[in-house]
Formats: sequence, structure tokens, C-alpha cells
Amino acid sequence: MQKLRVCELFAGVGGFRIGLENTGHYEVVWSNQWEPSTKTQHASLVYEARFGPENHSAVDIEKVPTSEIPDHDVLVGGFPCQDYSVATTLNSSKGLVGKKGVLWWSIHRILKEKRQKPRYLFLENVDRLLKSPSSQRGRDFAIMLKSLSELGYAVEWRVINAADYGMPQRRRRVFFLAYHQSTQMFQAIKERPEKTWLETDGVFAMAFPMKNENKAFETFDLTDDLATLSNHFNKGGNKSPFKNCGIFIGNHVFTTDAVPDYNGPHTVLEDILQNGEAPDDFFISIDELKQWKYLKGAKRELRTSRSGHQYHYAEGSMVFPDALNKPSRTIITGEGGKAPSRFKHVVPTQRGLRRLTPVELERLNMFPDNHTKLKGISDTKRAFFMGNALVVGIVKKTGKVLFEKIEQLSQTA
Repeated sequence: MQKLRVCELFAGVGGFRIGLENTGHYEVVWSNQWEPSTKTQHASLVYEARFGPENHSAVDIEKVPTSEIPDHDVLVGGFPCQDYSVATTLNSSKGLVGKKGVLWWSIHRILKEKRQKPRYLFLENVDRLLKSPSSQRGRDFAIMLKSLSELGYAVEWRVINAADYGMPQRRRRVFFLAYHQSTQMFQAIKERPEKTWLETDGVFAMAFPMKNENKAFETFDLTDDLATLSNHFNKGGNKSPFKNCGIFIGNHVFTTDAVPDYNGPHTVLEDILQNGEAPDDFFISIDELKQWKYLKGAKRELRTSRSGHQYHYAEGSMVFPDALNKPSRTIITGEGGKAPSRFKHVVPTQRGLRRLTPVELERLNMFPDNHTKLKGISDTKRAFFMGNALVVGIVKKTGKVLFEKIEQLSQTA
């Protein structure tokens, strides 16, 4: 089977591309990365330095005509978590459109306008997507599922914590795969029991084995139109009806809570450290240590807001320094810089306590060493990239199983 052609949106520094192309089964034919909050497109510069400028776009995806995007088999991307509600246009012929600036609707627009639609979608987001917004738990995900169904796709999703499958970082994200109705994957989901697909036969089940532990499977339908879902789905509900894995096909939701079932090797924080190579300015001085301990420690104190209002503030302590015999905590975008912080990682070494280096942060996301190293790109910016990135190992494993499953179904057709 030939390589699958990939369009990578919201590409960052290329996590999806690395994971998929490392399987040998995928080829990125077009990519887009644009950061609205910065004049210099730092992530795009890194992307071009690693993969070349050909067929790479560094402009706002909302301004890119669909006609400029080449046909592709797989559309991938880790799109921003935003408010996915819809709005009715005055021109009824256009029907429903997403709110401007909400980038999910750029994906939707491309899928809608492409005459030759991508056969597969592979997308990633923070796991709170399944329970957003707080006033209508699960509404945003319901809108996404329904809009994909209207475009001819079946969807399976899974919340995966990379550390549960031996990877070096505790990073929990929701991944979902969508299959166009023209594919054998769509037919396979349609013909097999949903429980079987989720537990054993599906791509996520094969890539990341699960056990159900007698948790209930819940089913419900999304028959309302997008406007009704946007306005009324689960209004006032305390909990989202979407569990951490599930299938959506033909307006029907089938969902449950999966428990990881993994007995393989594990990589821990100690395994990725550059001990002996870390620059001096990553070490914490004795003068700074008191502030680090305060920020990491438990607190119960009276504070005053900017308006002069006094309030009681309390928070628990964090492990300090970070445990070396476990996977790391989740990297955040503020991981870089020398300033003491509650959330930055600090590791013990023979020379003393220090922050994590850019290479170590890359390793926690399973990127190649110095992937983000480029003239004019600061260590703080490199840390920011990794706070926004995904764990490449999850993409690679999913991509490998997806290709094998497609190949298997094509041979039995």
C-alpha cells in the first residue's frame, strides 16, 4: 500500500509529522502553523528549519482558501481548545457557521469544501474538551461529533495518558480518529458491535490496550441540529455524558470509561536527564532556594486582592524536587525561564537542584534531541513549544496501527 498523504494543521514544531513519518507509512504534503499572539512565527521557523519550507504555510488558516490546500488522505492537528458554539447566519443559504476565530471551524470548512474529502482524521486536544463548557457539560464535543457526522464521518475517541503506556511524561490528552463513509474502516465500525470495537478491534484498542473492569457502557443519540445542540445540550447538567472513550456513528453515541492495560517497559524522569551536560544557569542558587520552597510548599494565608478585598488562600504542597523514579508531571508552556515557579520541574543532581533543559523537555515529549534548537530561538521559547506539543510516541503508535488496520481491511475486502 502506498504512503498516506497527510495535511498537518496547527503544526507547532511538527509532533504529528515526526510521529507519523517515523512509521514509514505517511508523507506530509502540506502543513500550516500560525501563532496569532506573536509577530515572529517562531514555531513555524523551527518547522521550516527541520522539514523545509516547501508546501508549508505560515499564515492564519482562516485566511487560506481551501483550493490552496492539496488533496490528502489524512488530516491531522492539535487544534486549540475554544468555545465551539455555533451561530446562525443572516443568509439562510449558508446555514450555520462557527464563531470567527474559533479554529475548529477552519477544519470544518476544509472538510466541507474539499471535493475529495480526507478519508481519515487524526486530531488531539486537552481532555477537558469532553466536559466543556461548565454550563453545558459535553456540549462542545457534541457539536464536533455532530458536525463531523453531517460531513460523512464516524468517530472514535480515547483519552490517553502517555505515562500509562510507558512513556516518560504524565500528559493526558483526548485523541480522536474519524473515518469517512467511503472507507472500509467506516463499514467495519458499522458492522461490528461497538463494545468489540472499543475493547479489542478498534485502532485505539489495538494501539493502547484497555480493560473495562465492568464499567457501564452508555448510549444516547445526537439527533438535534447544531443550533439546538449549541443552545440546549445538557443545559444545567453536572456531568458530561461522554466518558473517556467511545464511538459516534449515525447520530449514535456509545461510550464508557477505559482503564489502561499495559505491562511493558516504563521510562521515568531519571532516564531522560542530561546529567553532566546541563548549563550552569539551570542550577538553582542558595539565594533562590527559599522562594522555590515557598512556591512549592503548602500555604494557608490571608491575601489581599488588587481591589483591596482580603481573602483566605490555601493550597497543598507539591513534591520538591520532582521524583526521578516516576514519569514527569505535565510540561506546561511556562516551563522555561529562571524565575522560581510552583509548576516548573526541579530535579536533584550531584551538583545540586536544577531546572530541566530544553533537550530534556524535548525527550519528555519524545522529540529528537535539539529539534527546537535554532538561532534566535531562546530556551524559554523552546520550553513554550514543548508545553504546547504532544507526546510523539502516541502519534507514532496510533499511526502504525491505523495503517496496518487499513491495509488489513483492504486485503480482506
